[in-house]
Amino acid sequence: MKQEYENKQVYFVGGGIASLAGAAFLVRDCDFPGSGIHIIEEMNILGGSNDGAGSEEHGYVIRGGRMLNDETYENTWDLLMSIPSLDHPGQSVREEIIAFDNANPTHSNARLVNASGEVVDVLSMGFDMADRLSMGKLIITPEEQMGKARISDWFGPHFFTTNFWYMWATTFAFQPWHSAVELKRYMIRFMHEFPRIQTLEGVTRTPYNQYDSIILPMKKYLEDHGVDFTLKCTVTDLEFKEDSGITVTGLHVVQGGAEELIEVKEEDLVIITNGSMTESSSLGSMTSAPRLNEKGSSWKLWERIAAKRPGLGNPSSFDDHIEGSKWESFTVTFSDTVFFDLMEQFSRNRAGTGALVTFKDSSWLMSIVLAYQPHFRNQPEHVRVFWGYGLYPDKEGDFVKKKMSDCTGEEIMTELLGHLHFEEHKEAIMATANCIPCMMPFITAQFMPRAIGDRPKVVPDGSTNLAFIGQFCEIPDDVVFTEEYSVRTARIAVYTLLGLNKPITPINHYQYDVRTLLASLVTSFR
Repeated sequence: MKQEYENKQVYFVGGGIASLAGAAFLVRDCDFPGSGIHIIEEMNILGGSNDGAGSEEHGYVIRGGRMLNDETYENTWDLLMSIPSLDHPGQSVREEIIAFDNANPTHSNARLVNASGEVVDVLSMGFDMADRLSMGKLIITPEEQMGKARISDWFGPHFFTTNFWYMWATTFAFQPWHSAVELKRYMIRFMHEFPRIQTLEGVTRTPYNQYDSIILPMKKYLEDHGVDFTLKCTVTDLEFKEDSGITVTGLHVVQGGAEELIEVKEEDLVIITNGSMTESSSLGSMTSAPRLNEKGSSWKLWERIAAKRPGLGNPSSFDDHIEGSKWESFTVTFSDTVFFDLMEQFSRNRAGTGALVTFKDSSWLMSIVLAYQPHFRNQPEHVRVFWGYGLYPDKEGDFVKKKMSDCTGEEIMTELLGHLHFEEHKEAIMATANCIPCMMPFITAQFMPRAIGDRPKVVPDGSTNLAFIGQFCEIPDDVVFTEEYSVRTARIAVYTLLGLNKPITPINHYQYDVRTLLASLVTSFR
């Protein structure tokens, strides 16, 4: 332990992957004592948006499936090389994921399906010259000149009918009204994926869901180093030193109904996950639809502190537009293999390749993913689980004449089977199906149009002990809605606040690679 850290405390607000990564960087790279690291989480479980839980009896739930990428998750892989596997002694989590992915590579043979239930030939991106010119202009235009432009401001109607848009939008969850700047960043950061977007070969998946495969090993690593976890505790506000700078002096928390003030000394650090993509999510059932909830404590905390000091961002750009940031996912549990067997025949995807199938003519723009089984550590051998989502939950279904947001799990399954034209198998499939829908009001809040400064810097100007991590702070050139963004922000926060001159794995700039540029150009004319 370094002597200067002996009396220093670090408080992480939020127990998602960003905070866990920050704590791990403190332990691994800074020789910081675990007893001085405190992770405060409102829920009764760690992991944040990297969730995964359930049983055969009650059904399994994952609110979202996080895709990883070998080429662009630079700091994530660096970190996971240091986290021991829970299942393979002597292996790191990174090595475990590589071995699994090599044995079970992603390859989609049915990326898009049309209204007739036919697999669409998606080798061609479907661009016309106007689309190509708009794409080229998007990539070379500086962000400062783009402002809060939406994707639909940048491209004409034809662009949103192309194979490219259906595949890119449903891979990364973009909507036409989302930020053109964010699409630009994605096109540059994932330029190497453009030529293979139709097969998703670049997607790296974990052996189980991300909670079981990433969060649990990270939690064990931190526990072994004495890190303190405080669950079911909500941080409601921060106290600041009364001067023109940004120095946190206290944390207002509520635990067990009791309010408390945690004193923060000047040498202590406070690292906050501001905002949350899965906050206020609601689950339904086979017989009930999920609710649409409003803002929760994470957003309210950010609003309170942003009102106290300049330079702490503008949460309103992200949390006041639920109509544009919400969509609905669903997790389906079966106690037999009937549906999986039919899907393997239909899609020509080997069961468990994690291939994404999108029903391009679905009014809900519905997609499903059949991951490798078992997808949960406690999943029995005969049980099968898959995940899906609809990007347009307020549109009426094509087979069930209701908004997706008003549908029960049974009705969502009926809509899905209609698009697959599996009607003759419906009785056998539904006999063991347990579909649990999940409404997420803020799931793409990070993609909403924003101005420069709406996302605060990781360490705001004038801050002596406060940093932001997660999806709603700013890293130039990097892309939100990724594990890497959370991990990178955590590494920047820790190194900066501690004044460490340690290297942070840089962003790979594929737009400067001649081979990548040539492959992308050729792809645009396919």
